Amino acid sequence: MAITRKPTKAQLRRQKMEELVMYPLDWLEERSGLVGGVRYFLFRNVPADINWMQTLGSAALTAFLVQAITGVILAMYYDPSAATDPATGKPVAWESIVNITDHLFMGWLVRGMHKWGASVFIILMFLHMGRVFLFGAYKYPRELNWIIGVLILVMGMMEGFTGYLLPWDQTAYWASVVGINLNGTAPFLGPWLAQFLRGGQEIGGETLTRFYSLHMLVIPGAIIALITLHLYLVIRLGVTSPPWSKDAAGREPVDEPSSARSGLTRPVPHAEPGGRQ
Repeated sequence: MAITRKPTKAQLRRQKMEELVMYPLDWLEERSGLVGGVRYFLFRNVPADINWMQTLGSAALTAFLVQAITGVILAMYYDPSAATDPATGKPVAWESIVNITDHLFMGWLVRGMHKWGASVFIILMFLHMGRVFLFGAYKYPRELNWIIGVLILVMGMMEGFTGYLLPWDQTAYWASVVGINLNGTAPFLGPWLAQFLRGGQEIGGETLTRFYSLHMLVIPGAIIALITLHLYLVIRLGVTSPPWSKDAAGREPVDEPSSARSGLTRPVPHAEPGGRQ
């Protein structure tokens, strides 16, 4: 007969602390199932022969999160105005950038992370896209996820283009002139697209306001929506094995036919000597 001991006071205190800590998570899980979904996303099964090259997507996602966080911080102090400050004779937008870099606590670090992080984000997306192509991860049934990834890449490049004008200095101004004129050479929609980006016939204050709204609101919202759908499809379809795996890229396990599941099997033809049937 087993003898059960009463828990000690220390064990009771530990149990109560665990219940107190887990209560918010249990409350959230009971009402939304969100905790279970996050646990499944973090601890789902993946092929045993994957390597570090398949972390490029996560690295690109991390770079985007860094861009989002630093961008929100910069937006709190940036003034998207092309007007000239009468006291200094310099554009207000440029002065706000100088204030962030030179006077705001750790502002130089936040702006540097955002500036160079944009290039890192785009480079990682290209590397991730190349890995997906070389590994054949764009094949059936992942074609839709490939298309979404291409759209994320396009949106990321548009985010970099619209953000380049925001310092409102000579380099940003003339680089934006070149970029807008290149878009204007596109057939049919080119002239309309160039006028839409400029906000008129010439680049000015309206252009800066339009680029700021696209950079801060429209494009990030589209990227977040596409990344969410992208991750959902990754979870639903799983991770593709590398080319050297025994399982071919793009191939999914074939379900058993309904007749086999119901206990009905097709007769196997008799094999003749020599291996022919």
